[in-house]
Amino acid sequence: MMDKKMILDDGLLEQFLLGELDADENLQIEQLLVSDAELKAHYSHLEQDFERLGLDNAITPPDFVKAQLLKKITDNIKQTKEVTLESNRNSNWFLGIAASIALLLFAGSAWMYNQLNSFKQKLEIVENEKLELDNKINTLNKQLNNELALLTTITHPDTEQYILKGNTLMPEGKVISYVNHETKSVIVNTERLPELDEAHDYQMWADVEGEMINMGVISKGSILAVMSYIEHAESLNITIEPLGGSDHPTVERLVTNVYLN
Repeated sequence: MMDKKMILDDGLLEQFLLGELDADENLQIEQLLVSDAELKAHYSHLEQDFERLGLDNAITPPDFVKAQLLKKITDNIKQTKEVTLESNRNSNWFLGIAASIALLLFAGSAWMYNQLNSFKQKLEIVENEKLELDNKINTLNKQLNNELALLTTITHPDTEQYILKGNTLMPEGKVISYVNHETKSVIVNTERLPELDEAHDYQMWADVEGEMINMGVISKGSILAVMSYIEHAESLNITIEPLGGSDHPTVERLVTNVYLN
């Protein structure tokens, strides 16, 4: 069952106006247009936009079409004047005029059909551009929400900050970690981690009673990375592992660690 929101969000009024809906859908929209003044006003505005767009993009029929039609009508009129007054005289005259009018209507219909197709193509382009814009907006909103979530965790009053300084294997390295035991979240700032080759990744581990538990692979190219929170962690540790991470840490490639309070 259609409602106003569905009609507006899915562009059904445009399809209704272009005659692209089935009989049941047309009936539902007609009923809503009668009962909903706001929807009726929107439809009227849409009709005006369609008419304006059609006029703005109107193509004048070639001059030869008009000339041929006028000649056809003139010839039919001359023929009716030349025949004798017979019982079928009026009938032939009207048939000639009717044929001319039919030809005129056919030419006009063909022209209007081409105009409608052109308008539909332009409408499809606009709808595709709108869809692409909506997708970009959704992507930006997701990125913004993620960044706000990171900022909220970092600035939370219960968040504790720990500095992981590089050892002899990575003396220039430095990682800032943000740990919140209330929200059970861990975020690391990896801006000062030296870049690795394509065959290796940094991986973070939590030491719980002597057992190293995987906290996740640190994403390349990201300054802030969300890691898994591990209960009762005594220290945070980062190792260099093969691309994609390992099941167990390569201890000899431990580059930095810090003990938690």
